[in-house]
Parts: sequence; structure tokens; C-alpha cells
Amino acid sequence: MKAQPSMHLGLPAARYYRANDPKWHWLEERDDPEVTAFLEAANQQQAEWFAPLEKLEETLYQSHLARRELAVTSLKTTLDHFTFWSETAAKDDYACWWRYPNAQPEQQECFLDVNARAIEHDFYDMGDMALSPDEQWLAWTEDTQGDERFTLWLKALPNGTPVQLLSDIGAGLCWAEDQTANSATLLFTRFDDTQRPDSIWRLPLTLNDPSALIAPELVLREEDPEFWLGIGKTRSRSWLLLESGSKDTSEIHLLPAHSPAEAPQCIQPRQEGVEYSIDHRPGSFYRLHNQSGAHFQLDFLSEGELEQRHSKWQTLIAHREEATLEGVDAFSWGLMLGERDHAQAQVRLRRLILDDQHACTLDEYLALPEQPCSQMLEDAPHFDSQILRLREESFTQPPSWFALDLTSGHRTLLKRAPVYGNLQPEQLISRRLWATSQDGEQVPVSVVMRADLADQPLPTLLYGYGAYGEALDPWFSIARLELLERGAAFAVAHVRGGGERGEPWYLNGKMTHKENSFNDFLAAREALVEQRVSDPKHIVAYGASAGGLLVGTCINRAPEAFCAALLDVPFLDVLRTMQNPELPLTTAEYSEWGNPETPEVAERIGGYSPIDNIKPQAYPALWIEGSWFDTRVSYWEPAKFYAQVTQQQQGPAPIMMRTDMSSGHGGASGRFKAWRDTARQDAFILWALGLDTQALPTTELSTP
Repeated sequence: MKAQPSMHLGLPAARYYRANDPKWHWLEERDDPEVTAFLEAANQQQAEWFAPLEKLEETLYQSHLARRELAVTSLKTTLDHFTFWSETAAKDDYACWWRYPNAQPEQQECFLDVNARAIEHDFYDMGDMALSPDEQWLAWTEDTQGDERFTLWLKALPNGTPVQLLSDIGAGLCWAEDQTANSATLLFTRFDDTQRPDSIWRLPLTLNDPSALIAPELVLREEDPEFWLGIGKTRSRSWLLLESGSKDTSEIHLLPAHSPAEAPQCIQPRQEGVEYSIDHRPGSFYRLHNQSGAHFQLDFLSEGELEQRHSKWQTLIAHREEATLEGVDAFSWGLMLGERDHAQAQVRLRRLILDDQHACTLDEYLALPEQPCSQMLEDAPHFDSQILRLREESFTQPPSWFALDLTSGHRTLLKRAPVYGNLQPEQLISRRLWATSQDGEQVPVSVVMRADLADQPLPTLLYGYGAYGEALDPWFSIARLELLERGAAFAVAHVRGGGERGEPWYLNGKMTHKENSFNDFLAAREALVEQRVSDPKHIVAYGASAGGLLVGTCINRAPEAFCAALLDVPFLDVLRTMQNPELPLTTAEYSEWGNPETPEVAERIGGYSPIDNIKPQAYPALWIEGSWFDTRVSYWEPAKFYAQVTQQQQGPAPIMMRTDMSSGHGGASGRFKAWRDTARQDAFILWALGLDTQALPTTELSTP
């Protein structure tokens, strides 16, 4: 029997139901007072239901604070003239940025107190910070609402008065290399009406009077609504990169960094389905591309041939079936490559030393501390540097930073994030399982748990994403320890649509292959049960953003598979959103989901779009979160899903929604509020897993 509003009298979904609008489209009218009234009513319902768990939330929050280092000092980075770093005080949400002249630490000074700038705002996000070439000027962008529209500021270091230059621009900034005593050039992006960064602008600055603003000059405009623009600069500091890209196609223009007023030059005209990136060493350009195969190859070109009509790129690393080249970083001595092994779903860093003729004199992979793990190259501002900074972490080990001396091969530990409290990293164990999906594909599943509980099925939080080719490589979480200590396991389903096993893994989980993502996630759940990792009656699914699409579809199809699901700023109204090109992101997403103007595409999307497949059935407990200022997933998507599932719920499990009325897609901006939000979610998860009133004992270790 189809549920009727009368079945849920007193709930917001019954009180605000409109019979002439059963799909709740009226919630899209942001200015309608009943919209905020409905959201506030849902918030009140959630608060009343959650009241018995408030004590647990507070315990989780305080335990979380006790486990982590609250007063944080970043690693110092030495540039040409000054050494820079940040410090966040124990009670502050944001950092203070410091510097001193190189080799003169006694002259340290704070040049930007972000906490002071944020204190007057309910929401604050620092978009980007950029130092001028002489390191005496700081430009930055900030968002004080959560809608990802930024304001540009400039100040002379260390104590100049901040000057507001522009508003309603993109987050990213880039200085050209044409700075003189009195002038310089900044590049930035602007949006079109759908909040797509569609243009790059050049802003000439008069440094002796920065408030005397010169009108910005258009550098490049992107007319295709599926393409977004971005800006960057090569580590050699010779070239500015104007990057235009859709989800599967790239085009890059170059500007000489020392003469940014020149006309941009296109490296390679766009070709549908061809992605590429560019880096530079004096004398040569490097192009990483998938024109010859899905796993990418690396070519090089003499700098002198760039302007020739028929430039001939030469292959440095050919396309291979067993690995994907994911990135290239050029240095004076050669290249650092990021390379993903398909069989192990593991990224490796590869070092190439090249002579002047591009003959390779050394080709080696950096050692890994364990598998699976994350190993990445941190920012290395100096083009000639022979000492690289690496960051390594895993599901069981917190982030560690190392200095790798390329000359001697010696690794020096610079910092390891401390972990306080009873449960320590050495008491955890991580496993890699393989699930068999519906078509026979083997899907990697990562699991972490307490080692002393690893011989029994555990209540489990199953995390899923699987979109845009993004890989969920291993990461350590202080907050996760609260769940693990209480006896939960944490699992990650590396479904197709992500990037864990290279470009084909992504391609086989998008467009016409999107069904693979859902089948993979449900197969991961079954593998956890079959291999006695998880208690089948206590598995909670978690998905955020496009992960909310993944989880939302799976609970529609197999609600009995999960005792609960948490959907965080979830993308749920896929078909309707993709039918509205006026919304932010829609046109850029056509190459991910398809353009539903084509009937067969609309039918395909409609077949899995979570909000279009709600039906009368017993849903698991649902915790749904949205954000009022979210421009990526509009607040009404979770709201409409919440209302309709409430109406169709045939079981006793609660359906809850909470809308943050002061934030955007990324949630709370301050770290303490973000941690509070995590504690609230974890209290719900522990309740659903049956672990809200128990804490299994762990061996107490001495506090570091």
C-alpha cells in the first residue's frame, strides 16, 4: 500500500505536504518562507529525536579533542627570501601565518591572522593565498557565506592594511613573474551565471598605491558550457598555464610568466575524450596524455619547436596496460611521476633523472612503508631542489612527513602527527579484501579495525564514493578512532567510477556503465559478510555528495542490506538537476552522467536517480544532511528526498534530516564546528550499530 501523509501525522512531511506537488518541487523556491519553515521543522524533529544521544555526542567530541594535537605548527617552507609557516593555537579555528628572513629566525613575525579575519563571520573559508615573486605582497581570496563566491584582498607584508580589490570571483590566484618595484600582475577567474569559471582575467597592480585599481583585462574566455577554466604556473616559473577542461577533455594555453600581456598560445587544440597536462624544464615541455591509450603516456617536446606548425612530440614513457601515469612534476634534474598500479590499486612515486638529451640515467620507484598506503609529493617550490618532502599515511598510521635527500637517498622524519589516548596505531590492523561484482569484476575493499577484534564479525561503517575518477586512497582519521575503539570496523568500497585501479576503473563506472558502481557497492557489503568481517545486521552505509547518489540508489534497491545510512550533502535529484542547465555544475556534468535531452539518456539516469526511485518499503534509519548555501548540491535535493522517503516509509526506522543554515557544500568552516558535526554523525552511527551504550576495553598505552 502506498503511504499517505496521514500515516506520518505531526512530521514535517505531513504538515507541509502539498497534494498538487507530490514531488515537493516547491522546496526549490528559496524565497518562499515555507521553505525555511519546513527545513527548520525538520531540524527540530531531528533535534528532538537526537536528544537522548546528546550525551554521547559530547563524549565523542571531547574524546576527539583529547586524541589530537590541538596546537598545530606546520612544517617550515624556505623560499627565496623568507621562511614561511603557520601556527594554529589550541583554542583557535584558524591559523596565523608567520615568516622570518632566511637564516634569521629571531626576526619572526605574524603577517596574517586568519582567526581574526574569521571571527566576525558565521562562515569563513580561505580560498587561496599567493605570495608575490619578491615575497613582500600577499594576495588571498575569502568566502564569508559558503556559496563559493570569493573576495580578493591584497596587503603589503608584514603589516600593511588589507585592501579589498574585487568581489564575486573564483578562489584561485596566480602571480605573473613581471613584478617591478611599483607594479605586478595577478591572474584570477570569474564565473558565468551558472557559477562556472568561464574566464581568466589579468589584474595589473600599482604597488605604491594598490587601492588605485586598474580595470582587469580579459585573457581568455571559455564559451563551451561543459568546460571550466583554471590557472597555474610551472615550477620553473617560466610559464603560466591557462587550463580549460571538461570531465574528459583538456585544452591548455601558455603565457610567458615574465610577459603576461602577450596573447596566450594553445599547446594542443581540444579533442573530445583527450586529456592532457603540461609541465616544463628549460629547453623542454612535457605532456602527459591519454591520446594513445586510457592509461596515459608521457611525451616531450623541445621548447624551440613549440611555435612550429607541426610540432613533433617524442615518447618518453609509453602507454602500458598494467599501470596509469597520474601526474608529472618537473625539476631541473628530471621528473617525479605518480604512477598507479592497477593490480594493487596502489600509487607509487617514480623518479627519473634525465640528461640534456633526455637519456634516462636513473629510473627508480620510491620505497613504500606498507601496502596499501598513501605516499605523495608535498609542495616543492624550488626547481633545483635535491631534497623532496614526502607525506605518507595509511588506514592504521597517521600522517608522517619526510625529507628525502636525492643525493644520498637518506630519509629524515620531519614530523609525525601525534595520536593521544588509549587506542594507538599499533593496535589497529588493515586488510584488503576483494569482492566479486555482478559481472565478475574483482572490486577492492579496504577495512581497518582493532587488531584484538579481527577474528569476529563486527558492526561496520561502509564508506562509498565512486565518481569523477577520484580515488579513495588510504587515509588516517582521528575521529574514526572513536568508532574503532567502541568495536566498529571501517570499510571503504573502491567501486568503479573512482580512480583506484586507473582510468578504465573510472570509465567503467560512469555514463552507460554507472550501474557497475551500485553493483560494486552492494557486492562489497556481501563480501564483508561472507568473509566474516562484518555483522550482517549492523552495517551502516555512508556517502557524501556523489557518494550520496551511490548510497541513495543502493538503499532504494536493497534497503535490507543496511541497518542505517548517512547521506551527507547528497546528490539525489540527478535527473531533474541534469535537466536544468541554469544550475551550477549541470553542464560540466554532462560527460559524467550524460545529457538527458536525449531520451535514452534521460531513461538511463531516471533508472537510478535516487529521488526518482523511492517506493513504499521499509527503509533503514536515515540521517540526511544538507547546507543552505550549497551551490554544488542544492539544499532542496536532500530536503525533497527526506520528505518523499518519510511519506513512503513502511518500517519503524527513523528518517531524519538536518540542514546547516550557515554553510555550503564543504560543511562547517571552523575546525571545532566541523569536529562537532562529525561527533553528531558518529553518535548516530554508533546508535545504528548498537554501540552507543558500550565501549569495549582496550589496552591502555602511555600518552606520548
